[in-house]
Amino acid sequence: MRRRPLALALSTTTLTAVALMILAGCSGPAAPQEAPAGTVTSTPSASAEPEVTPTTDPVAEDPTCQNIIPRATADDFVSLGWSAQSEPFRIGSIELDEGIQCKWGDQKITTDRVQMFGWARIDDTDAAAAEKELVASGWRREVGDAGTYITEDPSWAISKDGDGYGITYLFGDGWVKLADTRQSLVLVEGPQ
Repeated sequence: MRRRPLALALSTTTLTAVALMILAGCSGPAAPQEAPAGTVTSTPSASAEPEVTPTTDPVAEDPTCQNIIPRATADDFVSLGWSAQSEPFRIGSIELDEGIQCKWGDQKITTDRVQMFGWARIDDTDAAAAEKELVASGWRREVGDAGTYITEDPSWAISKDGDGYGITYLFGDGWVKLADTRQSLVLVEGPQ
């Protein structure tokens, strides 16, 4: 019974500290100087994003392996000892300058346990050419609510999701996503 009141006290203290940090982030010019210390010692990601993203650099939307997937997912990978290996975003013979392709895994060992994600900006001409090239190579094309899916032939797939899909591209309005399975596309958000 003693632990219950202590836990409540700790929870109240923690909530108070988080509330003070959030309020500090809203308090004019001193907040950016205080934010890094608060961000490092505590984990409320909500206070870190508003201070850095909207006010400091509006062009901070270049894709990186850490910002095209949810921060929590990237943090989970890091907690497993994984890191990301980045490459240019390619679709067949087309390389997209404004994109990134990432392989998350334990880079210290040779393994096939990796997760692959990618995101790139793409115009309509390159999207049409990429889709045409993939379909001509035997990939499957499906149109869905989110956009156009181009998926590798299931007989080629090294890993498949629960629905039998392997590597999949999703073409949307001005962007394209990539994941090692179609279901994993839900993790690709684009630069935040």
